[in-house]
Amino acid sequence: MADEQGRGRGRGRGRRDDRNEEQSELTDKLVGINRVAKTVKGGKNFGFAALVVVGDQKGRAGFGKGKAREVPEAIRKATEDAKRNLVRIPLREGRTLHHDGKGRWGAGKVLLRAAPPGTGVIAGGPMRAVMEVLGIQDVVAKSNGSSNPYNMVRATFQALKEQASPRSVASKRGLKVQDIVARRTDGASEADISETA
Repeated sequence: MADEQGRGRGRGRGRRDDRNEEQSELTDKLVGINRVAKTVKGGKNFGFAALVVVGDQKGRAGFGKGKAREVPEAIRKATEDAKRNLVRIPLREGRTLHHDGKGRWGAGKVLLRAAPPGTGVIAGGPMRAVMEVLGIQDVVAKSNGSSNPYNMVRATFQALKEQASPRSVASKRGLKVQDIVARRTDGASEADISETA
C-alpha cells in the first residue's frame, strides 16, 4: 500500500513539475499600477492595484489584477491571477492574426488588423503589452473611446477571442482547409472582376 501511495504521489509530482516548467516559460508585463484607498472607521487604508498580462509568446496569453498593501505583493497576485486565466489564440504563421477583429468593453473599443511581414507591432500602451506576450510580431491596432487600461486589455482579449483559424472553420463546416482557402481566393477574384467591369 505504501508503494501504491508513493507511486501515486510521484505521478502527481511529475504533473506538478510539468505545470511549473510550463509556467516558468511565461513572460509577464506590468500594464498599470494604481494607488487605491479604502475608507474605514479610523480613516483610510491605502494600497496598490496592479494589472498584469502574461503569455508564452506562442499564442497563449491572459491578464489578471491584484490588490495589496505593497506593490510587489499586488504584482505577484495579479501575475497569479493572469496565469489562471490563460487563453489560446490561433496565429497565422506564428506571427500575425488570421483576420481583422473588433473588441469592445465598456467605453473602450479596439480594432486589430493582420499585417504583412516586417510591419512590426503598431499598437499603444496596454494593447502593445498584450501583443508582445502573445508573440504577435506583425499587427496594426487602433483604440477608440476609453483609454482606461482595464477596459483596453479586456476589449483586446475580446477581439482576440474572435480569431478563427481556417482549420477550425473547416472542421466546423465539415470541409477541407483547401476548400475554404480556395473559396476566399475565388471570391476575391470575382470581386476584382466586377470592379474592373
